[in-house]
Amino acid sequence: MNTKRIVVIGSCNTDMVVKSDRLPVPGETILGGTFFMNPGGKGANQAIAAARLGGNVTFIAKTGNDLFGRQSIKQYEEEGLDTGYILSDPTTPSGVALISVDRKGENCIIVASGANMSLCPEDINEAESTIGAADLLLMQLEIPIETVEQAAEIAARKGVRVILNPAPAQSLSNSLLKNVYMLIPNKNEAEILSGIKVTDWESAKKAAKIISNKGVDIVVVTLGSLGSLLKEGDNYYEIPATKVDAIDTTAAGDTFCGAMTVAISEGKNLVDAVKFATESAAITVTKMGAQSSIPSRKEVDFKLIH
Repeated sequence: MNTKRIVVIGSCNTDMVVKSDRLPVPGETILGGTFFMNPGGKGANQAIAAARLGGNVTFIAKTGNDLFGRQSIKQYEEEGLDTGYILSDPTTPSGVALISVDRKGENCIIVASGANMSLCPEDINEAESTIGAADLLLMQLEIPIETVEQAAEIAARKGVRVILNPAPAQSLSNSLLKNVYMLIPNKNEAEILSGIKVTDWESAKKAAKIISNKGVDIVVVTLGSLGSLLKEGDNYYEIPATKVDAIDTTAAGDTFCGAMTVAISEGKNLVDAVKFATESAAITVTKMGAQSSIPSRKEVDFKLIH
């Protein structure tokens, strides 16, 4: 297994989760929920997913100089991440996310970004040599967009493949997309980027084609319980979801992205990479929490074999 170096740039948060029978409507209070805290953030989730699944991962991020930030870094080191480029902002608290989860595993999330939003292009410039030495760069959008653009520009200039998960959803410049090797949107993000309402395989294909025409040759649209659509050049592949009893969908998309990155770093073809990512995400939704639900490589390999 020839795993190459992966750099992940993104957010790290502490997740505060309440699980209840259903999600409240505006103005409503619901009693009886179970509360717990977990480390989270899309960047950290994806970095840990990649590491647990066999990747050689450097994580670039920014925390506050507080208990949440110190606890996060300690955990990343225990997970085997290279944390040498995790910076501390002495004036801004670490990011937190408030997450509600219903009995079907669906969630809604509010993020207070904190120090994540002070990760700036100048910080990325300091890590240019590390980014340039990587084989793959994985990013999301819980940090400033100009920071994402700077990192993508450096990576593209150095010949490093950029995988971008455009979440939370927002419009992206064509100049950024032209530096992206692979884009992994969910159906809502694909709708924003394409202007096409995504409800099934055919609409996903139309959306993927529009997105691809902006400069990204490879697009993977994740469609939840339906599965994932892979567009590679002029070819489309429908990869169905693995059927499981979902408990909590938190971090499923992040696990998918981390798993895709690892699979590509190992030289898997893209269809097999999506299948590997699909199985990894399916295991995640059978457990509660963000990073606590991310599977190990041993778990995924066992599922794929059986």
